[in-house]
Amino acid sequence: MSQRRLSMSDFVVGQALLWDVFDEHRKLLLRKGQVVTSERQLASLVELGLFAEGEQGDHSHKEAPQKRVDPPSVLRMLNSAQERLGRLLHNLAGEADVSTKIMDVAKNIFIATTLSPDVAHGCILLNQKSGSYAVRHCVNTAIVAISVARIMKKSNDELKAITAAALTMNVSMLRQQDVWQDRTNALSPAEIEAIKKHPEESVALLKKVGVDNSDWLSFVLAHHENSEGTGYPLGAGAGQIAQNARILSFADHYCASISMRKYRRTLLPHAALRDVLMVEGKPHDPLLAACFIKEIGNYPAGTFVRLGTDELGVVIRRGETPGTPLVQALINPRGVALTIPIQRDTAKPLFGIREAVLNDGKMLRFSLQQLWGNEAAL
Repeated sequence: MSQRRLSMSDFVVGQALLWDVFDEHRKLLLRKGQVVTSERQLASLVELGLFAEGEQGDHSHKEAPQKRVDPPSVLRMLNSAQERLGRLLHNLAGEADVSTKIMDVAKNIFIATTLSPDVAHGCILLNQKSGSYAVRHCVNTAIVAISVARIMKKSNDELKAITAAALTMNVSMLRQQDVWQDRTNALSPAEIEAIKKHPEESVALLKKVGVDNSDWLSFVLAHHENSEGTGYPLGAGAGQIAQNARILSFADHYCASISMRKYRRTLLPHAALRDVLMVEGKPHDPLLAACFIKEIGNYPAGTFVRLGTDELGVVIRRGETPGTPLVQALINPRGVALTIPIQRDTAKPLFGIREAVLNDGKMLRFSLQQLWGNEAAL
C-alpha cells in the first residue's frame, strides 16, 4: 500500500482521526480514533511529516466519525526513548550510523513533547527514578530545549540539531555522572577539572563515530559557555555563543538545578529559572529569558504546591494564566492522603497557590497515570 502525505487540511482539531498516521518510515505515530487537541500540536506534528496509507486521491478519510480511543502514553514514549538512548550512548563505538539513530530518538522525544507538553514537563520532576540520572538528564534537557525552541519558531533543522546536542552533550562522562549522583560530599577540584573537559571530549567522541553535523557539534562544545566569559572550555563571550547553544545551556542548567541530587541543593522551578536566567538582577539574555519564563513559568507541570485551602497537590496543566494552573490535590489540610486526587482550578481564589514546595520523595502517593490518565500510563 502506498503512502500519501498529510497536511493541515486533513485534520480537524478536537475530532477523532479517521485513519492511522505514520512517519516516513511507516512507523505508527497516531492510531485511528485518537484526537489532536490543539492547532499548535497539529502544526508541530505536520511539520515532522505525517502520512496515511492510500493513494493521494483516496478520500476514504471523509467517512463518518469513528469511536475515540485513548491517546498514546507520553510517559511510555519518553521512558522508551531514554532506554534506547542509554544503549546507544554506552555503546557508541560499537554502533553503526550513530547520527541517524540519535536523530530517530530525538524525533520520538519531539513527538512525545508535542503530544502533551504538560506530561512531558511533569516527567522531568516526577519521573526522576527512571533509569540512570545521566541519560535521563539528557532527555529532560531535550524536552525543555524543544519547548523553548519551538515557541521561538526555530526551523526543523535547528530543532533537530538542538535536540541531538542535548542527547549527546555529556556522552564522554555518563558513567562518572551516575557515580557522582549518589555521593553526599562536594566534587573535588580534580573532578571539577575533569568536568570542564567533557564538552571537547564529547565532540571528539561524536566525530569519531561519524557525526559531522557542524551545528550539532558546535552546540555540544558550547553548552557550558556563558555571557560573562567564565564558562568552559573556551571562555567565549556573549557575542561568540550561538543562540541555539544558549538555549541548550539554559535548559541543561535548569534541569540540573531541579533534579534531586545528594551533593547539591535541589531548587524549586521558579528559583532554578531565576538562577539560570539572571545575573546581578538582570537577565543574561532578555529574549531567551522571556521565552523560558513564558514556556516554563513558576509552576510547570509536576510542581508540588500548597493551596489556599492548605491542601498539597501537584500541577498537571496550564491554566488561563501562568500563575493559575490546574492542580491535582493529593493531601488534605490535615496532612492525610486523599483516596483519589481532586482537581483544583487555582484561578478560583479559594484554591489559589500559596507556595511551591519541594518534593521530599514522600508526597507522591499516586502514579502519574492517576494524575494525567492514559497519557501517562506505564
